[in-house]
Amino acid sequence: MNSPGLTPRALLLLIGVAFVFGANHVAARMAFDHGLDVATAVSVRSLCTAVVVAMLVPWGQAAARALTRRQWKAMSAIVLLVAVQSLTLYAAVARIPVGLALLTFNLYSISAVLWSRVVYGARPERAVLQALPVIFLGLALALDVTGAASGLDAQAQWSRIGAGVALALVAALSFGLVLALTQHEVGAVDGRLRTLITLGSVGLLALLATQVQGGAHWPDTQDAYIGWWGLALLTIFYGSAFTLMFTLLPRLGVVGNSPIMNIEPVAALLMAWGLLGQQLAPIQWLGALLVVTAVIWLGLRRRTG
Repeated sequence: MNSPGLTPRALLLLIGVAFVFGANHVAARMAFDHGLDVATAVSVRSLCTAVVVAMLVPWGQAAARALTRRQWKAMSAIVLLVAVQSLTLYAAVARIPVGLALLTFNLYSISAVLWSRVVYGARPERAVLQALPVIFLGLALALDVTGAASGLDAQAQWSRIGAGVALALVAALSFGLVLALTQHEVGAVDGRLRTLITLGSVGLLALLATQVQGGAHWPDTQDAYIGWWGLALLTIFYGSAFTLMFTLLPRLGVVGNSPIMNIEPVAALLMAWGLLGQQLAPIQWLGALLVVTAVIWLGLRRRTG
């Protein structure tokens, strides 16, 4: 069946949410550059957003629809995976240009298909296989894997971006498995309740991680106020985007994982260029657009097929 088309209002709101999510990562990079550590950022962001989402959960309905034992097991796995995804993605953002980290993370949609195949035996659509070469070509161009656009050889380029790309790939694989588990195991659970459990637990795990490493690391550079602003903004942007996804978007008949949301890396590239001075060569922009276009095409195709 064809899903209903997006209204202009819903389309603009979706694009706005994607930009807000992208702004969260740009603000995070600002904070990381001034002393904030990843675990502290994840704990503050997740716990504050969990408080906001808690106000939206219909507790009476949630209590009446208690999770089964199988669903709790799946939610436990999801919590751990989201914790890994949150930490590794922010760690990637701290190491390489924000847009490139998010572009690599955008492979989570392909990862979800592969995990569904491995764990549940679901065969990938032909369209996914057709899009893979385009996505990998675009990613190779965007990351400048040969170093040509950066004026470096391949070894020097990978010594500069390798760790960040690897972390972003771990985040993509983790979140892809989250999507597969959500679809097959806990899809019937209220999305707000799932989010509350996940973010609250991830926030507590990240808080525990800060204690293991000797305590939270707050902005501490000479211009520490920039880091504090970054922390405040990343929390506000992340919480605002989630709130919009759970309140306005459903009323407009739009799900939060609309393929339009995949413009987030491009939004982040633009903001990082304007605010952080992170520049890419034209061939890297072409690669980024190839990846985003292919992923959006896949998402739209799945909804209209």
